[in-house]
Amino acid sequence: MVTVAWEWLDLAVRWLHVIAGIAWIGSSFYFIALDLSLKKREGLPEGAGGEAWQVHGGGFYNMVKYMVAPARMPDQLTWFKWEAYTTWLSGFALLILVYYLQAELYMIDRSVLDLTPWMAVAVSVIGLALGWVVYDLLCRSPLGRDDNRLALVGFVFLVALSYLFTLVFSGRGVYMQMGALIGTMMVANVFLVIIPNQRKVVADLIAGKEPDPKLGLQAKQRSLHNNYLTLPVIFVMISNHYPLTFASRWNWVILAIVLVMGAVIRHFFNTKHKGGKEPWWTWGVAALGLVAIVWLSAQPATPVGEATVPQGYELADVENVVLARCSMCHAAEPLWEGIAVAPKGVLLETPEQIRKHVRGIETQVLLSGAMPPGNITEIEAEERQLLAAWIAAGAPAW
Repeated sequence: MVTVAWEWLDLAVRWLHVIAGIAWIGSSFYFIALDLSLKKREGLPEGAGGEAWQVHGGGFYNMVKYMVAPARMPDQLTWFKWEAYTTWLSGFALLILVYYLQAELYMIDRSVLDLTPWMAVAVSVIGLALGWVVYDLLCRSPLGRDDNRLALVGFVFLVALSYLFTLVFSGRGVYMQMGALIGTMMVANVFLVIIPNQRKVVADLIAGKEPDPKLGLQAKQRSLHNNYLTLPVIFVMISNHYPLTFASRWNWVILAIVLVMGAVIRHFFNTKHKGGKEPWWTWGVAALGLVAIVWLSAQPATPVGEATVPQGYELADVENVVLARCSMCHAAEPLWEGIAVAPKGVLLETPEQIRKHVRGIETQVLLSGAMPPGNITEIEAEERQLLAAWIAAGAPAW
């Protein structure tokens, strides 16, 4: 019963995380598009920087933006913050449930670094905190006055961190950590910069003071950062299901390319919303990035086409490797604590089941090295070579 309850807790938190994320991303995309589509005209209220007309749900909306603040505080004011807070809180709960409580399975790879579970968790938490501090200091430094230079340095900073994490965590753990870090930076922008600055503006209005324009500019800069980071962080979140991303030996390079792809795609839509000439070249850059990712992920640790049959190779040896290294989880009754059913329902206990999932074995064990997770069962290079030779021979039946 405990296992069943744990599974449903995982599902409930994941469901909440996805719903909150949709709400946060939707409002973020909407307000950036709205901000860029504003047009100035004669007769706007004092302090207004532009307006936009929109139609939705059978009605027309007239949106007006005040560059600093209106002349007086409105009677009702909607704050957009809980979408962000709920996304992070549910995401951190998932981080604990899935990764921190199962660090040995999902975060640690002893061929990379021999960590204990508590050490892996400590490095992760410290990494999240330090990552935000460094990013925040960069934004507040003189560099923050030049958006392009700040973006370039921020990109290098994230790529460098992703490489450093490859020296600490498993491939899956690296992507988990980077997704959590980017998400933390985004929600901290809301919690520690955007909302506090808006509260200061509201307080000045209530007190009859003139709000500081810098507060709005700081908030807008952080909001724009969140907008450009959204697509990469979504990619990292769903990459958990695609081992050719996180388990590739070039995973940090793939992540760097994804950061660029996400940025140029958002640049296209942001320019389109602004009404400028649409930069179609961005799609060419994104396409080239995708080609590069596919090529990088296709570089296996054990090239199947060059695999040779080890001396004394027999088909029974293939079955023994799978049973010894994979069946602890991929069994009708998994032996690994915390796993109630075989991942994705894949069973690898009989020759027929092994041949049925030969393409999955090729992807998970050879092309990516994602399985066993963190090489928890210590599969050897020779054993991977044996599986590669069998697959290269056409995966003959027993």
